[in-house]
Amino acid sequence: MSLPLITPSDAKALVERGAILIDIREIDEFARERIPQSKNAPLSKLDGSTIGSEDQAIVFLCKSGARTVANAPRLKASASCEAFIIEGGIEAWKRAGFPVAVDKKQPIEMMRQVQIAAGSLVVLGAVLGYAVAPGFYALSGAVGAGLMFSGISGTCAMARILKLMPWNSTTA
Repeated sequence: MSLPLITPSDAKALVERGAILIDIREIDEFARERIPQSKNAPLSKLDGSTIGSEDQAIVFLCKSGARTVANAPRLKASASCEAFIIEGGIEAWKRAGFPVAVDKKQPIEMMRQVQIAAGSLVVLGAVLGYAVAPGFYALSGAVGAGLMFSGISGTCAMARILKLMPWNSTTA
């Protein structure tokens, strides 16, 4: 069973009438950019308990809408009332010209940090392999193997290391 998709305009109207806006993105994503009146309930922490009350509708959102749509049955099961998904997520909300709160002091999302670090290491391995010694190609291979392992296992050593970096100590 799925949840109905609504436009950002319809979502805004529902929120103005008392609906609860629930952002299912992770804490680091929410800390950096969010819709001011939204509440954070990360999908990874959804434990089967119900969200909301019977007299208030819930409007779920994520960054692009893909996460909410992919997890619609789980979100519907967690809602104790009528629930909807903002089609296009916070990105569509911004395109509609509605306000978002941005805190540039917060670090960028962890997965983006992993993508930047992994991509940089792959390029570095390729450049050094070409310019210095072919053995440096192994760096690119090791990063690729690490990403494959992360995808298969659901764990990410690089993310754990990046979480320890000083710029990530300010995440709310």
